Amino acid sequence: MTIFDVVIIGSGPGGYSAAMRAIDYKLNICLIEAKNLGGTGIINGALTSKTMYELSQDYSIAARIDRGFRASGLIVDFNEVKKTVISAAKEKQYQMLSQIETFSPEKSKNGSITIEYGWAKFKNQHTVICKSKNGLKEIQGKNFIIATGTRPRVINGLEIDGNKIITSDHILNLKKFPERMLIIGSGIIGCEFATIFSNFKQTEVHLLDRANKVLPYEDDDVSDFVSKNLEDNGVIVHHTAHLRTIRKHENHLDVVLDYSDGHSKVIEVDLALVAIGRIPNTDNLGLENIGVDLELNGTVKIKDDCMLTGKNNYSHIYAVGDITGHTQLYSVAELQGRRAIEKITDTPPYPLNYNNMSTLMFFRPEVASVGANEKQLREKGIPHKVAFYSNKLVNRAIAMRNTNGFVKIIIDEQNRILGMRAAGPQASAFIVAVAHLINQGNSLNDVLKTFHPHPSVTEGIQECLRVIKSRSIFKPEAFPDLIKVREWHPDNKKN
Repeated sequence: MTIFDVVIIGSGPGGYSAAMRAIDYKLNICLIEAKNLGGTGIINGALTSKTMYELSQDYSIAARIDRGFRASGLIVDFNEVKKTVISAAKEKQYQMLSQIETFSPEKSKNGSITIEYGWAKFKNQHTVICKSKNGLKEIQGKNFIIATGTRPRVINGLEIDGNKIITSDHILNLKKFPERMLIIGSGIIGCEFATIFSNFKQTEVHLLDRANKVLPYEDDDVSDFVSKNLEDNGVIVHHTAHLRTIRKHENHLDVVLDYSDGHSKVIEVDLALVAIGRIPNTDNLGLENIGVDLELNGTVKIKDDCMLTGKNNYSHIYAVGDITGHTQLYSVAELQGRRAIEKITDTPPYPLNYNNMSTLMFFRPEVASVGANEKQLREKGIPHKVAFYSNKLVNRAIAMRNTNGFVKIIIDEQNRILGMRAAGPQASAFIVAVAHLINQGNSLNDVLKTFHPHPSVTEGIQECLRVIKSRSIFKPEAFPDLIKVREWHPDNKKN
């Protein structure tokens, strides 16, 4: 029996990046995938949802009538949209598969990848059993990386039938745009799908927001901005509402909502989408057979180098991605996958800073974040200063006729950037530059030495930083609604 250098369970962003990093070291790898190559990062996740988002944005722009032109006879067909989304996913899958075949054992002598489709379960610390339609197969390895990702969280007592009550896994199973839908959950996933379906203007969208703040972990100004834009886009947001029950009928659903002020409401919808987060795929892996104890939330605990921790010696078993309990981001999984291989090959590592991972939120407009927010800093008692600069003052945004957005930057008492939130055109592109500044620990004076080209959207960053130093071109006194500065210190919490 072949003993692989590395056996990787899961071909999502963490598993696939680990496999390709292992090729750099000429290792022989077995990559095991239970469902779709690329995992949730490709199907029913990041790529498919963002493809649908981009299509909805294109449709929304084409439908606008405030730019001096009008598209006549504009129609949208859900099945054609779905075909385009699936085509995008397949395009990426075939790129991945082509690379796997390039390094197949029959062809490559300098490292190879063997792909097995099936469900993997640990037999012992050096063997997994892969169950597929062809039966059972033992696979042995010197090292193992668990990269099985997450699946949608469900509500206890609420049956997910995949037809009228669904999760994000079932979006591509729909046959048409629902006339009326309820999205349960106002985190990133819920708000993204609310944006997508409201952009297409074929669906009456209800969003259940039990916390009275969409994106409840974000600062109130960011949450309020996202909520207002959703409502402006036609989404009906039910603040402080709790789902009591859903009653199924032949052609519709009756949804009973209880509000925090004591009153209740019954609404009629055709579809309910449960979007209340995701849970780790750590069950049915046979982790108990190798003595791994799961955390209460189902995640596995890892060291900084992604090695499992526990009562046994796990010097050859690693876990990466969403199952580790760190931020559930594609980029985090990729970096962890690479880190695990570098540890296996004794490559000198560099520390992963999970605090400064950039996050993109595909709303209307898109929102990007990196670093700390005000809530987090106040909980830790860290003094800070905040500047807010509206895109309504940025020339490029004015020229684009797309001024709905802002830049918000937080600094500490040493003038180091701690965090940033940005919304509007190209926010997803320029957030990385700020992430770099945070990681480098540059002072504000150093950062302000850089000049931004004109006209560019990033001039909003430049002016926001200048606002903190009281040297901006446009002044808060003249535009109090568009430029804001505030300070907070634990000794003067009213500030």
